[in-house]
Amino acid sequence: MSFHLLALRPQPGLDATLDNASGMGLAITGLALSEIRAVAWDRPDPAGIEGLLIGSANAILHGGENLAHLTAKPVYAVGEATAAAARAAGFTVAMTGSGGLQGVLDAIVPPCHLLRIAGEEHVPLTPPEGVTFAEVIAYRSVSLPLDPATPLLAEGNALVLLHSAATARHFAEECDRLGVPRARITLAALGPRIAAAAGAGWAAVHIAPQPDEAAVLQLAFDLCGEPRSIPPGSSRQP
Repeated sequence: MSFHLLALRPQPGLDATLDNASGMGLAITGLALSEIRAVAWDRPDPAGIEGLLIGSANAILHGGENLAHLTAKPVYAVGEATAAAARAAGFTVAMTGSGGLQGVLDAIVPPCHLLRIAGEEHVPLTPPEGVTFAEVIAYRSVSLPLDPATPLLAEGNALVLLHSAATARHFAEECDRLGVPRARITLAALGPRIAAAAGAGWAAVHIAPQPDEAAVLQLAFDLCGEPRSIPPGSSRQP
């Protein structure tokens, strides 16, 4: 069988995923299963901040007017998409990670005090010795209904791309609400934490070898090109 991909990211990430997947020749449909909304936050004194720790482009896109007072601070970005958003907003990027925000934090030379601009749901971090950070919440994800995707899911050949734990949990809940059998759906998750958030009962759950867009799309391409090469229920661990 061949899969039809379903991407569930909020905008503007959804359009980027659709463009990238289509460029690889993959059949894909998009549905924003959530939307990002800005949250009001108090800006600390810039004089005490030596850099910004950014784990998502959403922090830049939805950070609001407070960001204008921080553009002189270097950005430590989780990945290239986040770094690109920071540059477009006038920031200088000091470091771009490739394996999660903890890895970026671990690579920062102490002493250093950072401001982490995060979403309401975010991964806890442990700073290395000599590195500290304050944290503000600048955006939240608001869930949307899955109903428009039920015909595609009912066909039984959907490979669903999951980019966040919040989306994974909501997707599972929506499938149950709508009576869509989990056993007919295959998942491709950006990382183990996201796969775990989706719960059990799926036809198969696969995990990208690296937590980035290119890796999860390559995983989808491999599954679509050689659907029998990975046994149902297996996972690719980073």
